[in-house]
Amino acid sequence: MAKLGELARLIRSKNAGPFNLTFDIMFDNKENFQRVIDSNALSRQLIAELYQVPWEEVKFFAVPQALAFKASIPRPRFQGDLLDSDCHGGQQYAPLIDIEIR
Repeated sequence: MAKLGELARLIRSKNAGPFNLTFDIMFDNKENFQRVIDSNALSRQLIAELYQVPWEEVKFFAVPQALAFKASIPRPRFQGDLLDSDCHGGQQYAPLIDIEIR
């Protein structure tokens, strides 16, 4: 077993406009990317569970040509809201780091 954060070259989150967050998970080799695909550990359903959003609102893509995964979800609070604790969305990737990969 390995954690996603050990296999990926980059895991990041950022705003995708004021109402959405996007996550990028990028690999520097085909073997690690394929290992994550084969494990079925990273999915639309998992993103929904981790970020407590309905799975229908999660956009999730594997992009083999870029050795990457991309996911987008609605922001829990719109960017700049008085209760928004991460205006740029750059701190939301943390739950992805510890996903266990077989």
